[in-house]
Amino acid sequence: MDVQRLRVLRELADRGSVTAVAAALSFTPSAVSQQLKALSREVGVPLTEPAGRGLRLTDAGHALVAEAEAVLTALARAEATVERLRTTPRGLVRMALFPSGARMILPGLLRRLDALPEVGLHCRDVDLTPADVPALTADFDIVVSHRDETGPPPATERWLVVPLLREPLDVVLPPGHPLADRPRLRLDELADEAWISVEVGWPVDDVLRTIAVRTGHTPRVVQRFNDFSVTAELVAAGHGIALLPRYSTHDRGGRTVRKPIAGVRAARLVEAVLRTSVAERPAVSAVLEALRAEAAALTAE
Repeated sequence: MDVQRLRVLRELADRGSVTAVAAALSFTPSAVSQQLKALSREVGVPLTEPAGRGLRLTDAGHALVAEAEAVLTALARAEATVERLRTTPRGLVRMALFPSGARMILPGLLRRLDALPEVGLHCRDVDLTPADVPALTADFDIVVSHRDETGPPPATERWLVVPLLREPLDVVLPPGHPLADRPRLRLDELADEAWISVEVGWPVDDVLRTIAVRTGHTPRVVQRFNDFSVTAELVAAGHGIALLPRYSTHDRGGRTVRKPIAGVRAARLVEAVLRTSVAERPAVSAVLEALRAEAAALTAE
């Protein structure tokens, strides 16, 4: 079975269209279609079927993709073994991070990687939801993602999920707020507050909705911003309260007050997600090790 054809099939599973696969692999769309047809003939069953103007995987195609990832991982492991025998980690690693995660992790991570001058790290901030992660692993070696700790974990049949840290979410208030002098805040005390949250579907909003389910009170959200620095400014100006992550956001020079929530676990989980085949590369392994070390240092402070 041709390995390159298996790679094309995997890319179709992750990217969703022949055109996207062609762009990623520097093929023409016609060449991608020919590779898929040849693979179907090779295995003796249809692996794709028409879907509108494009193609989608059949059940057999989905089953073969899982096996293709195992084959590609085994090849990557063999290449990595040889590379480790002859050299120190080297090469370019591409990483996507959600913006507040980049603010929290990236400066320290880059300092740690200064000790590995032959490992290059190119990063991009991506405003991502958990549903975006599998597709992003097609374009990035490592995707640093976040999710509500009560939400479902990422799929692991074709991806490696590396836990990095649990980041508690605190209630942030303006200094003059009536609740600002309490050591901890109960959920019932917050029932009538005006909230500033993120877009629906993003992990912090998931936590707010989880709290709503547990308390029976629907939060009154008056503004939605994904940029936590904007949220902090609005809270400081007295326009509402917010849930903000503990390690990746900071009090604004005494202009806001941060309080933990009593009686409920409110946090987001930060994880690194990558294809199992990519995880075998020594340079990627080195970046993952540095990520773990930086996360451990953050939570130890």
